Amino acid sequence: MYRVGDKVTVHDTMQSGYTYRLDAPMGEEFDPAFQPHFTPKEMLELGVFEGKYMNDCRDEFPADWFEHAKISDRADVSLNYFKIKSRQSLQVWRQKGWIIEPDVRGWFQWYCRYYLGRRIPEIDAWQIKRWKAFARHAGQIRAHCDPGNLDCRPRQRQALLQWSHDPFI
Repeated sequence: MYRVGDKVTVHDTMQSGYTYRLDAPMGEEFDPAFQPHFTPKEMLELGVFEGKYMNDCRDEFPADWFEHAKISDRADVSLNYFKIKSRQSLQVWRQKGWIIEPDVRGWFQWYCRYYLGRRIPEIDAWQIKRWKAFARHAGQIRAHCDPGNLDCRPRQRQALLQWSHDPFI
């Protein structure tokens, strides 16, 4: 679908007319500090963000990402892998300064665009720093849960999945 050098123009309900260039092959040439556990496609198939995250921006991303994605027109906790609410509203994200242009939907939108091959060094560094910091939740699970007990700390496990960390530890 996409190749290095292609330009992607976004037209969805939250962003229209934003264009970016792909500087790396899809799924390759990541910063060495950034080693996500899942691809965006895998995350969507497992169930993230109550199915409500990317239902209006499919045209921006490869169609195969959505073939088995758990997507809904309204938030549905049952679509999350761990069947638990584990997200805050965009309003909260904005208030906390977690949303920066041009990724008006936050970290996962940044990751999807990064995975496609878009590179913006300053933004990439900031988002990768946030991703690395999120790993602390895996430490909480290791400290408080028996190995393999997926019923222990499901909210943190769902959050780890939504940040492309391994929630099955």
